[in-house]
Amino acid sequence: MNENKLVPEEIIASKIYEIRGEKVMISSDLAELYGVETKVLNQQVKRNLTRFPERYMFKLTQEEYKALRSHFVTLKRGQHSKYPPYAFTEHGILMLSSILRSKQAEKVNIVIIDTFVKIRKLLLLDKDVLLKLNEIEEKVANQDQQILTIFNYLKKFIKEESIPKQKIGYKK
Repeated sequence: MNENKLVPEEIIASKIYEIRGEKVMISSDLAELYGVETKVLNQQVKRNLTRFPERYMFKLTQEEYKALRSHFVTLKRGQHSKYPPYAFTEHGILMLSSILRSKQAEKVNIVIIDTFVKIRKLLLLDKDVLLKLNEIEEKVANQDQQILTIFNYLKKFIKEESIPKQKIGYKK
């Protein structure tokens, strides 16, 4: 079975959020992708807490969770946990693959990590493009000043040419 057929990258990308300056996935989304109940995923995580330092996984605050829920109009009351979920960074997702041992989890994990890598590459590309644009903008801004200086000299030169000058030489 082709792993890309299992879960399209677009679906995974739509479940990656930026929280606390980190690209993360929420435990309920991961459980759905892995084909397990959120409760089962959370139990496995709690049994292996030493594998998940805060840079790998953190629990959302109530405010973060409310903001996340309000971001989606489709979330219905009662369908999702009233308790804030865990948020897993890319490294936390890698660690999840060592505690969830199903074939589907393994295959989905590969697609998730590939998606994170593509997002990182796109962000780096965007950063490079922005740097180039800033560089061009600085050059153009500098050129505008130089062009204005040239025009000022030309105007001065034209004014000087329009003033009749005394001829040099012998007068008759």
